[in-house]
Amino acid sequence: MRVLIIDDERLARRELRTLLKEFPQVEIVGECSNAEEGIAQIKALSPELVFLDIQMPDKNGFEMLQELEHVPQVIFVTAYDEHAMRAFEVNALDYLLKPVEENRLAEALDKISKRIPESTAEAPFEHHSHKLGPEDQIFLKDGEKCWFVTLKEVRMFESEGNYVRVFFKDSKPLILRSLNALEERLDERTFFRANRKYIVNMRWIDQIESWFNGGLRLTLKDETTVEVSRRQASRFKELMSL
Repeated sequence: MRVLIIDDERLARRELRTLLKEFPQVEIVGECSNAEEGIAQIKALSPELVFLDIQMPDKNGFEMLQELEHVPQVIFVTAYDEHAMRAFEVNALDYLLKPVEENRLAEALDKISKRIPESTAEAPFEHHSHKLGPEDQIFLKDGEKCWFVTLKEVRMFESEGNYVRVFFKDSKPLILRSLNALEERLDERTFFRANRKYIVNMRWIDQIESWFNGGLRLTLKDETTVEVSRRQASRFKELMSL
């Protein structure tokens, strides 16, 4: 399990390193003292797990995650209960209160080991050249609400000017990103640009029917309908082997 430690306190990083030596399945690939270093090292080292301090200078842990295209599994490490509770609300895998106790660390690592696919653990990919697919995790923040979302849970993306609305479960947060930029990062084998306004997850398609002017109409599993433009219909048929 490839691990990166991000914490602005040198002593806290050292203590966590010492504790992690007791776990032979853990390989510490690096450590960082601030969010900017963390972003660079996540891109360069492709860790499977990040121990992330929340309170850091310049950018906190939540702000750092917001800038990542691909988010590894995360365990928050914090000295403050209020932040720990917020970490739970954003569906972090776990959180640890400082000073970290060995038994709590063991519980957190046991939980993470069940979440990391064997293929990823054996051959971590280079994220900077990787198209985001259904098993990749992203971090979303809209106002005070935050989510960790696996892309297979996202049924569609909707353009709203310079923003994109992300639809998953009962949530639909708005993020500052263009649909064109998002399309470039998503794997087209799973996420299809239906028209100028929508990208749909093809695994969520329930019905396909012919529509006006040579287009198509898709009905998703939640009964949402999305029209495929005539221009995109032939591309869609090719991808779906229709």
